[in-house]
Amino acid sequence: MIGELLQPEIFLFLADGLLMTLEIAFFSILFSMVFGIVLGAARFSGHPIFSRLAAAYIDSIRNIPALLFVLAARFLTPLPPVYSGILAMSVFTTSVVGEIVRGGLNSLPRGQWEAACSQGFTYLQTLVYIILPQALRNMIPPLLSQATTVIKDTSFVWAVGIEELTGKGLIIMGKYSTTPQVFAIFGCIAATYFTVNYALSHYARSLHKSMAHKSF
Repeated sequence: MIGELLQPEIFLFLADGLLMTLEIAFFSILFSMVFGIVLGAARFSGHPIFSRLAAAYIDSIRNIPALLFVLAARFLTPLPPVYSGILAMSVFTTSVVGEIVRGGLNSLPRGQWEAACSQGFTYLQTLVYIILPQALRNMIPPLLSQATTVIKDTSFVWAVGIEELTGKGLIIMGKYSTTPQVFAIFGCIAATYFTVNYALSHYARSLHKSMAHKSF
């Protein structure tokens, strides 16, 4: 029975789903990086308004399941399914990236701010030209680790009809539904997620070791 699954069409069908998964993950990470840096910098700034608003966003969004954002973006906005999935994943991931950015900014010694101030740099100039480039270097490993989480979390979007990797697998299961076939399909999906995320996690660990070695 499992032999029925060994058809090129099925693997191409799953590969198309994997491409959709990676597309959603890529744009979600891209938008989350842009807005997450702004959010993290705002929370780090200590500004009485911006810092509190950023903290409220981060704390509230991180404590709500990502699936709820997927459902809300799909049914409460006029966006097409794929765009709504990207929006939902970006909104959720931005809060995580914002906290990573805040931690990265906190990791740098306060003396660098004081040195830049003594040279006549404004707060924004110090942040953009001195602090943030160094902090981003420290944030690369956790950001890559978060990227693996985003790739896994894209599986939530199948709930709103987006045919990414998990969604494609469920469609196949509608035709091949015996117990061995279901296990085989789930195993193939799990192996695909594992391969992609393990490769990214391994790269993150290697990069972290390399950066730690260069720091000495």
